[in-house]
Amino acid sequence: MDRKIKVIWESSGPDAEETAKHHAIHLGEFGVREKLELSIEGTEYLSHITWIAYLIVFEKDTIKVRDALKPLRAEIFED
Repeated sequence: MDRKIKVIWESSGPDAEETAKHHAIHLGEFGVREKLELSIEGTEYLSHITWIAYLIVFEKDTIKVRDALKPLRAEIFED
């Protein structure tokens, strides 16, 4: 089974929450447009000024996502 990878973009500052939530919308649209087999977008609170937007994809799609969207980092996602 293909591993799941959480691809991450970080937003900081007073508008970080709104920025991350807006970015997550576009990540979901990318997943649909590219017909990714797995595409789960979302946001997470890290601190009072830092939020992340993420896209969970199968490992086989990480290069496509990396090249097209230039994420900050990625990590293995465990359910």
